[in-house]
Amino acid sequence: MVLNCKPVEDYVSYLKVIKGRSIHTINEYQTDLRMLFMFVYEQRNPNSIAASDCSFADIEFIKSITVDEIYSFIAYCQNNRNCSIQTCGRKLITFRQFWRHLKNKAHLINDSISEELELPQLPKRIVKYLDLEDSMRLLIETEDSPRNYCIITLFLNCALRVSELVNLDMNDMDSDKITVIGKGNKQRQIYLNHAAMGAITDWLSDRESYNPKDNALFVSKNGTRLTTRSVQLLIRKAIKKAGLSDGITPHKLRHTAATLLYKHGHVDIRSLQEILGHSTISSTEIYTHVDSQQLQAAINANPLAGVSNRSHRYTSTYK
Repeated sequence: MVLNCKPVEDYVSYLKVIKGRSIHTINEYQTDLRMLFMFVYEQRNPNSIAASDCSFADIEFIKSITVDEIYSFIAYCQNNRNCSIQTCGRKLITFRQFWRHLKNKAHLINDSISEELELPQLPKRIVKYLDLEDSMRLLIETEDSPRNYCIITLFLNCALRVSELVNLDMNDMDSDKITVIGKGNKQRQIYLNHAAMGAITDWLSDRESYNPKDNALFVSKNGTRLTTRSVQLLIRKAIKKAGLSDGITPHKLRHTAATLLYKHGHVDIRSLQEILGHSTISSTEIYTHVDSQQLQAAINANPLAGVSNRSHRYTSTYK
């Protein structure tokens, strides 16, 4: 829903034109602000219903919102809407950035509550991914479809987002690399390994049988560009066919690629950041998790690991 609120309208224009934020991100910001404004209005006016377009939220109303009211809203989201701590943290970031914009860019306020808002301590994320054996099983089970095999190969080898994959065009491919448009319309190039190049070659040989109606790399049986939803369903069917656990999404295949690159490809964190298209290194660090075998291997790699008490007089006597 478009808000009838000039400070937010101006902020949205700033996000689009200057920051290059995606429509999805902008819609999330608008939703967060709309929910906050309506909550505050109805808390102050318990016998009134706030206008859904937030036409009441002029700059004076926004100036009057306090930190306590924002925290009350976050508590409402947790208790009444079952929002996770991650979701609440994202909403707080939205509010901090909006108020900071009003102060530093729009110059509509003299002080900003953004400095006072504290973010919740988030638990460290443990990403879910397929191990090497399950990844191989998934590929084997899709070998009968050059298109599906190519899609899964690109997810597992190039760590693409599903939006990046469905937006690929024929002219985005070179002999050994592809050009993708990531978040914020940022362009990056990803080099193709032997498996990815082979899968693309096989799919292109079969693509004409789909009677493609546009320049999309991946098309449906009707010849139209595959949608995000259709790719999600395609992956779900492939996962089921391979006998793997439910809940593996295209994004978890991206996690898998990142994990395999870091764990087996010995890719440094900066290179992994570039491949994934992350704007900050903190987003990439979630893939540097280690498993118990890696921890055991690290201990065994100690140069003193093979040195033992030659007289064998050592015994463990911990009490």
